[in-house]
Amino acid sequence: MAATELFDRAMAGDRRALARIISQIEDRASGVEPILARMHLSGRRAHIVGVTGPAGTGKSTLVAELIREFRRRGRTVGVVAVDPTSPFSGGAVLGDRVRMQDFASDPGVFIRSMATRGHLGGLARATSEVVRVLEATGRQMVLVETVGAGQAEVEIARTADTTVVVEVPGLGDDVQAIKAGLMEIADIFAVNKADIDNADRVVLALRLALHLGPASPWEVPILKTVATTRVGTVELADAIDRHYKYLQDSQQLDSRERERARAQLQELFAERVRERLLQTLGAPGFEEVAERVASREIDPYSAADELLALLGLPQ
Repeated sequence: MAATELFDRAMAGDRRALARIISQIEDRASGVEPILARMHLSGRRAHIVGVTGPAGTGKSTLVAELIREFRRRGRTVGVVAVDPTSPFSGGAVLGDRVRMQDFASDPGVFIRSMATRGHLGGLARATSEVVRVLEATGRQMVLVETVGAGQAEVEIARTADTTVVVEVPGLGDDVQAIKAGLMEIADIFAVNKADIDNADRVVLALRLALHLGPASPWEVPILKTVATTRVGTVELADAIDRHYKYLQDSQQLDSRERERARAQLQELFAERVRERLLQTLGAPGFEEVAERVASREIDPYSAADELLALLGLPQ
């Protein structure tokens, strides 16, 4: 199918065409960039919500209940569920769509599981592009569920408008379970599985940790949820909506969009420079320079300057 036809069908609501475009993004197919370029210029915007937190916190069940609630409010929803990579097939291990089968026949919901394929930061390499495709094809809410995230896996904050960090009781010492990186990116905390003992201790520990941080006009809410019984999920959806309105009123929504654009440009530029370098120098030539660095004939900084000079770029 030609790129123009694929674009037209996806923009008209064809789910199979949308799925094919996402597959091409994941495979880095050569013909997908013109489609992405046209989608970028569509001007459509969605509320992008990241759901992250340690493994075992019930993120997938919570996301399923958020889908249900936002559909009840009449909104279309796209979901990107990022899973660990299978060492055998390279595909997604958990396959979060299994947990969301209630929405398989709902035309207002599109769910895609993606494997990290070794990419760090809690997301897959192509996540941000897939989010943009879901946005361009008319999804009003885009929910991004990360893999189990630790202190350094906070890339979701660059992708999402609203970041929900999920914690649960029973992860060990309450203070140690609260990772500094996750504390810094949270717009909303959800203490899930709140029917377990010590949920109030987790809430208290989070509240104390927030008070140690810098003051902010947005007061980060801490909500108790039990996703399996739909306790607190309506309140969580309300908090997500309130945060989006806060971003709009404070004009932070546009600034976050500019930050995303800047990050995407930097990544694309670096990727194109690498590709051009390898085309100019060739893989053997690059390996030769690396060998010189390894044997201490040249330092890596001077080597990098040499490579830039080969591309005609200023040092």
